[in-house]
Amino acid sequence: MSVQAKICGVSTPEAVRAALDGGAGFVGFVFIPRSVRNIALDAAARLAAPVCGRAKVVALAMNPTDAQVDEIAAGLKPDLIQLHGAETPRRVREITERTGLAAIKALSVSDASDVAKAADYDGLVEHLMFDAKPPKDGGLPGGTGHSFDWTLLAGRRFSRPWMLAGGLNPWNLAEAVQQSGAPMVDVSSGVERGPGLKDPALITAFLDAARRA
Repeated sequence: MSVQAKICGVSTPEAVRAALDGGAGFVGFVFIPRSVRNIALDAAARLAAPVCGRAKVVALAMNPTDAQVDEIAAGLKPDLIQLHGAETPRRVREITERTGLAAIKALSVSDASDVAKAADYDGLVEHLMFDAKPPKDGGLPGGTGHSFDWTLLAGRRFSRPWMLAGGLNPWNLAEAVQQSGAPMVDVSSGVERGPGLKDPALITAFLDAARRA
């Protein structure tokens, strides 16, 4: 696969199977109570069992407490923890040192100044993720189906491979990669047939597009 892909917010065995069969590099589980993709820890652990050894298991949290990261680390044993809130570099370091997990730090982007904030985390995390800034009505950061100007990332270099997210789907993935130069991509709503309902056929189509990108 020329572009590595992460399928985020899975909640069914069928979605996991489609992700693995299609060659996804990462499978993500969401632990944000107000998200339509929120999943119970024990259910995520069952779904993650076949992922181990075939793709990396990612636990997504937003401004988690120490108790929450301890619970996720012990109950799921993920490969990475994705921090999708307002976590400072200091907090990111605390979480990685506390859990022993590598981190993905998601940054909300609407203009070049948002991309510049990546410098504070570059080298601290395993992967940076650039996602569309959520609506001002207090929506969740991620999984909204919104995108941003992909050319803001063109020519950018970071110490580790980074991920592009926000509004991606099987039909715009090639253009997004071409404009941004992204080596990795993340999708959630773009492979759903309804809020939180992953469509195995769309997952397959997205991973096929990533393979060709």
